[in-house]
Amino acid sequence: MNIAVFASGNGSNFQAIADAVKEGRLKADIKLLVCDKPEAGVVERASQAGVPVFCFRPKSYENKAAFEKEIVEELESRQVEIIALAGYMRLIGDTLLHAFDRRIVNIHPSLLPAFQGKDAIGQAWKAGVKVTGVTIHWVDAGIDTGEIIAQQPIDIKESDSLRSLTAAIQAEEHRLYPDTLQRLTSSISRRESEKI
Repeated sequence: MNIAVFASGNGSNFQAIADAVKEGRLKADIKLLVCDKPEAGVVERASQAGVPVFCFRPKSYENKAAFEKEIVEELESRQVEIIALAGYMRLIGDTLLHAFDRRIVNIHPSLLPAFQGKDAIGQAWKAGVKVTGVTIHWVDAGIDTGEIIAQQPIDIKESDSLRSLTAAIQAEEHRLYPDTLQRLTSSISRRESEKI
């Protein structure tokens, strides 16, 4: 299964996916990293992993459709089958959604539908909930509204700080995302072979 990872930041989830591929836990090839911030730490991680990078600056394009059209061309030229969003801080537009319908996956640091959007860990912390977690879902036109694929709850302990909670959520993301991608790639491969 050929996958592309989209990221905007440090890239710890990219690293978890790349490590899982290297260890054979995720039977996939990372064909491309797509990054909207050329100075982001994830670019160096991709370089060290030998993964090609497509960096772009959104403001240098006329509109979202223009840069997404170029991204689609990059993905199609590498025969990418699934997109894994890993801290990609941009809403996916119609161009990408249409080209990769039900083939774009996102990870979000809450138990959706609770705490959608930015700073989900901070939102949960401020709300004083006792349980939060991690959600992996299909991407649709909304913000964190797509069909849920997998969830893992995480208890917020009395001894937790925002920092320790963030660390616990990230550790769970790094386990759950590669495992879920492996399940998805296996089921998609089965579906494809049944068509033949």
